[in-house]
Amino acid sequence: MIVIPAIDLRAGKCVRLLRGEKARTTVYGDDPVERARGFARAGAACIHVVDLDGAFGDGTNLAVIRAIVREAGVPVQTGGGVRTLDDARARIEAGAATVILGTILVEQPDLAMRVADAFPGRIAAGIDARGDEVAVRGWERGTGMRVDALLDRVAGWGIERVIATQIERDGTGRGYDLESLRRVCAHGVAAVQASGGARTVDDLRALRSLGLPNLEGAIVGRAIYEGTLDLGEAISALA
Repeated sequence: MIVIPAIDLRAGKCVRLLRGEKARTTVYGDDPVERARGFARAGAACIHVVDLDGAFGDGTNLAVIRAIVREAGVPVQTGGGVRTLDDARARIEAGAATVILGTILVEQPDLAMRVADAFPGRIAAGIDARGDEVAVRGWERGTGMRVDALLDRVAGWGIERVIATQIERDGTGRGYDLESLRRVCAHGVAAVQASGGARTVDDLRALRSLGLPNLEGAIVGRAIYEGTLDLGEAISALA
């Protein structure tokens, strides 16, 4: 299981939101590219980048994503605001190794299927949930769709990687929702990444202790920025 550091972008800056709420934003720096370089120097095998402006539908950070990919020197997976085939193509052309779909998985399934077909092996499903209900549009809107139903849908399109986030845990430092992740992994997804709730390396060890062979990574954000988890030490601890 690898540790995947996260960069959330808002107006070109590194930020973190508490439970996805725009009103509860903390800015952690004006240079996300240097932050990505630092993650790579610490040994990160992959970096997770989310364009929050894209997710909320009020801007884009594509140029910053392109610079992160160019300077980090490690694979970058990116989501947030990918709602058309051209959006996905732009991220691929910017150098992203993986493009994460979210809202369109629910709201425009035919389009999501076409994107998955257009870029086989390069698309991941970002499944963000409050409890068992999937949320979309920057986590601002509930959908009434259950997580299991969406997992069934994306599996049918050949999407083999899922980023699973429990919104109520995100940014709280309460640890990952282990039971929720156990259910997602049991669904038969080839590769699952856990997101939302890490505070210390013990949270990562608890995740690994589940012994789930398809749990490939843990995404960590606020804990790194606030210093409760050292990325290099965490990578070494899980190596």
